Amino acid sequence: MLLQIPDLLTPEDVAHCRTLLEQSPWVDGRRTAGDLAAGAKSNLQIPEDSDVARDLGEIILRALGRSPAFNSAALPLRVLPPMFNRYDGGMTYGAHVDNAIRTIPGTHGLRMRTDVSTTVFLSAPEEYDGGDLIIEDTFGTRAVRLPAGHAVVYPSSSLHQVSPVTRGSRWASFFFTQSLIRDDGQRSLLYDLDVTIMDLRQTLGDTHPSVLSLVNHYHNLLRRWADL
Repeated sequence: MLLQIPDLLTPEDVAHCRTLLEQSPWVDGRRTAGDLAAGAKSNLQIPEDSDVARDLGEIILRALGRSPAFNSAALPLRVLPPMFNRYDGGMTYGAHVDNAIRTIPGTHGLRMRTDVSTTVFLSAPEEYDGGDLIIEDTFGTRAVRLPAGHAVVYPSSSLHQVSPVTRGSRWASFFFTQSLIRDDGQRSLLYDLDVTIMDLRQTLGDTHPSVLSLVNHYHNLLRRWADL
């Protein structure tokens, strides 16, 4: 499932992130890539253990907590602290798949499975050319290029890339989620069911038998499929 979430961050949040990132040192982005992906990666990142990364990561995590769409689509169990990257002219990230397992910083080696990847755009589309996030999924190849503050959620198992930036600079945050539901197909079914339930609640009310029946089915499927 590929889902776009508009206005995950407010314009004020984006401006604050940009101000702090402009004042921060950037390092070679290959530090966080696996052996194979490192050969395809050419970008810059904020050090994961920096105060700026932690402070801005908290802003994004709070925004996720306020987002019904993210929580319904990702069904998060654990979220890796957000990271921040930058693609200047000529920089790119060739086709790759995200590492299946990540170590959670500050946990003395606790690891998590990456089920869902998220990119939050911090540059307006008119600030750069190129730099599309290109994702291959069961419906084909899709290029994603969103306004600043908008996010895209997609399976970490997807082959994806960032096309070369030919003008300007593309800034973003990215992070990974371990979902309560390991299987993307099951997550998609639950998301579609949840959206249907929310629509029916608006038209029929919370106590309508059809609404209650669907809520019952949703929770029973979640109970059956949840991986804790």
